[in-house]
Amino acid sequence: MLPRPSARGAFARGAQSAREVLGLALLPLLAAVVLPAAVAGGGTRRWFGGRSEGQRAEAQAAKDAAATAFYELDTAQRDLRISIETIVAVDDSPAARRAVSDFEALGHRIDECSQQYITAVDSYDLDRDDLDSSTAAQARNALTHARSELDRTRQDLDRFGQSLGPLLGKAETQLARLAPSVERARQALLAASNALDAARGTGLKADDLAARLAALGPELTRLNEGAGRHGVPETLSRAEQVARESEAVRSEAERLPERAAEIDRRLVSLRTRAQALTTRSGQVEPILSELRRRFTAACWQDLQQVPQQAVDHVQQAEQKLKQAQSAREEQRWPDATSLLSTARALLNTTDEAVSAAGDRLNRLNAVAKDPQQEVDRTRFAIRDAQRLAMAGRQTPDPRHAGPLDNAVARLERALTGLEGRHPDYWHFLTETEAIRHDVGLVVNDIREERGAGA
Repeated sequence: MLPRPSARGAFARGAQSAREVLGLALLPLLAAVVLPAAVAGGGTRRWFGGRSEGQRAEAQAAKDAAATAFYELDTAQRDLRISIETIVAVDDSPAARRAVSDFEALGHRIDECSQQYITAVDSYDLDRDDLDSSTAAQARNALTHARSELDRTRQDLDRFGQSLGPLLGKAETQLARLAPSVERARQALLAASNALDAARGTGLKADDLAARLAALGPELTRLNEGAGRHGVPETLSRAEQVARESEAVRSEAERLPERAAEIDRRLVSLRTRAQALTTRSGQVEPILSELRRRFTAACWQDLQQVPQQAVDHVQQAEQKLKQAQSAREEQRWPDATSLLSTARALLNTTDEAVSAAGDRLNRLNAVAKDPQQEVDRTRFAIRDAQRLAMAGRQTPDPRHAGPLDNAVARLERALTGLEGRHPDYWHFLTETEAIRHDVGLVVNDIREERGAGA
């Protein structure tokens, strides 16, 4: 709570003085009526003319001007107090705390000059009949000095108020955001509740969403208690959090029927795929038999475990699908989704293994029939890399020439390996594939170096 300066009481006394000024202003009119009667009836009031009356008028004018200055200062202080209270309600930064401290210091100064003004007003009774010119002059000087202090203090107060512009603007912006933010949070919470009711109307429990929505209840209560209790920054942050989490609940609740339908579709699809893989995995053993009969052991040894692995993986996948079905019936959506993903991964692995056996046989049949196609593919890749390495050069860079020459030698050795009664066609295929890969790395290096130098 900011301190209330004693200038408030001072202003009340200043207002009384202003009424006294107003009474003095009526004296000429009263004199016009009373003076003839006094002369006629022997009145007792003593009047001073000339310099004395001129000094009285000047002192009264100074008193009037001081009262105006006092009123203006009091008004400015009250207006600035509202600005300070606005800043304090929103901002707790060092700059805001410094502004409060400076305002309090100005309040002490206002008290001092206000007291000086009140003392000057109380020290001189300008309505006295026997007010002499010297006393009137003293009153004028004291009141003029008091007015000057009041004016200077008000000017300093005005400058201080102008310096609060950035802080006040920030505070007013946040206050302007407060009501809309709280209202958005309430509307988001209502929309989430309606969406949850709609999802439950389709027979879905959505217990996890209901729990998340219930957890927002205390936050709504704090929002309703207002920024006066919890502060503007905290209330804004809470409103944004409630709106964000309510929106997430609403979105999930609206997607829940679709999510349930998607899980049902995936269950059907993965069961069908598991059945198909069971059939396909039964074809692996005949493929392995042909591989054993026609090719060396190196061509098929790594595939020996595929039939049993396929059976095991399909059984595991089917078990996961049963668990996913149970989770779906209990509406444990995250568990159902996770189990379906696991089943899918198992089936993918099985599919790749089963496909690999058939693909191996096809590739070995092709290279056994005509290895020249594989040789031509590899030679083309090497020659293309050699042309690129020589482009714009008289001699190739040793960093590129070495790997390419080595690729040529490797290809010749791979061809030599096909000679004999039982060639290792699988080694030939993997070696030519590795050669093309290494040649591709050289090509990438050449292009990157030339691109960097461009």
